[in-house]
Amino acid sequence: MLSQSRTVTILPVVDVARARRFYEEKLGLSAGETRADGSVAYHAAGSEFELSPRKEPAHNPYTAMGFEVEDVTREVKDLEARGVAFEDYDSPELRTVGHIATMGTERAAWFKDPDGNILCVHDDRSRTRH
Repeated sequence: MLSQSRTVTILPVVDVARARRFYEEKLGLSAGETRADGSVAYHAAGSEFELSPRKEPAHNPYTAMGFEVEDVTREVKDLEARGVAFEDYDSPELRTVGHIATMGTERAAWFKDPDGNILCVHDDRSRTRH
């Protein structure tokens, strides 16, 4: 049953070495595990995602992966200090202020990896933290 299955996000990348530098140096993730097929697996807080080598980048205009964080404002400042550039939006559906959009109890900010995969950091004030 899929409801009992663990999920893994797979992100397409053209240049694995460049992508690794971004995820490890800019985002501060621990070194990924290189697999026989050339993909690189990362583990963070019980979740997993892979960088999968491709000949051409994906052109997905939507968020590919999100990181749930304690405080999105603090995370945006930390990532900006590491050189991550955030996207800003100003439309009737979505407006960012200081790179952060507020949607009810959730706050989110978006950025792209070197291959154009859209990533998100977000917090949700309605969830109880342990």
